[in-house]
Amino acid sequence: MSRIFRIGIIGCGGIANGKHLPSLSKLKNVEIVAFCDIVSERAEKAADKYGAEGATVYEDYKELLTDATIDIVHVLTPNDSHAEIAIAALEAGKHVMCEKPMAKTAADAKRMAETAKRTGKKLTIGYNNRFRADSQHLKRVCEQGELGDIYFAKAHAIRRRAVPTWGVFLDEEKQGGGPLIDIGTHALDLTLWMMDNYKPKVVLGTSYHELSQKENAANAWGPWDPSKFTVEDSAFGMIVMENGATIMLESSWALNTLEVDEAKCSLSGTEGGADMKGGLRINGEKHSRLYTTEVDLKAGGVAFYDGAKESDADLEMRTWIKAIETDSEPVVTPEQAYVVSQILEAIYESARTGKAVYLNA
Repeated sequence: MSRIFRIGIIGCGGIANGKHLPSLSKLKNVEIVAFCDIVSERAEKAADKYGAEGATVYEDYKELLTDATIDIVHVLTPNDSHAEIAIAALEAGKHVMCEKPMAKTAADAKRMAETAKRTGKKLTIGYNNRFRADSQHLKRVCEQGELGDIYFAKAHAIRRRAVPTWGVFLDEEKQGGGPLIDIGTHALDLTLWMMDNYKPKVVLGTSYHELSQKENAANAWGPWDPSKFTVEDSAFGMIVMENGATIMLESSWALNTLEVDEAKCSLSGTEGGADMKGGLRINGEKHSRLYTTEVDLKAGGVAFYDGAKESDADLEMRTWIKAIETDSEPVVTPEQAYVVSQILEAIYESARTGKAVYLNA
């Protein structure tokens, strides 16, 4: 009989209830035994719905971490507390899944990675878009060399009008930024993963506050309050890697455009290309003719689990627990996530100073 892993949840808001708890609750080898939130009612509600018998509720995460029977902690709080809580959990002997982005700053992300390495505990970051069917298929295409050497890519995270108006999304102090650190982080992670390239050399970035101060703006979740919109409404970056490859990153919550794509990438290699626009498309040249292949992702099962229906979040949680069970590397490693944070921070710095930022110099 396989071991039952005991899980503690720190932060019982939208991401906990929308992704982590529903998917974890489907796994037979886990028990969700502890719930923590600064709003005790949220923790109690989550415990009532998803908790194992006798599950405990906390307002202070430090109390939760004193429970030596807890094996795994999920950190699902605002960005500015990711590092503090994740590091404390690792030091307390827990494996940690932390929601994206890894941390508010690159320095904090680095400390998290270093702590995981020193303690020998596993740390992963919630870049769930790697687990989509199109992402899984494109990753295999890249690994098998079908695109050749990928030397140009675009990371897409563009919304026309979809500014999150709840929680702390518009609070720069809590979040560290707006669409770049919120959704741009997903697109960048996906692009770097496909390229298997984590050595950035120089970054040039711009950010804008052009639409954030509009009153009664059209928005998917209702008008935002301009006085509380302290983060950028859009940001863009050009990243040149050590091997000369170029990545263009585009992110927005509000932009006057009809080209809307989120958590997608476009890749151009020496042997072929690919994009996720309107489905997964592979392009190239054969027998002196150009071709475009539209991949049918409806056929067959999900990667790693043929024949069974499994959501992206379900696959993410299952493979995370499997990595702990088999003592193997998680799909998203802390070292990879740290590079994402490095680049995001460099884009913000470049936008602020008007100068290129050199990394790892």
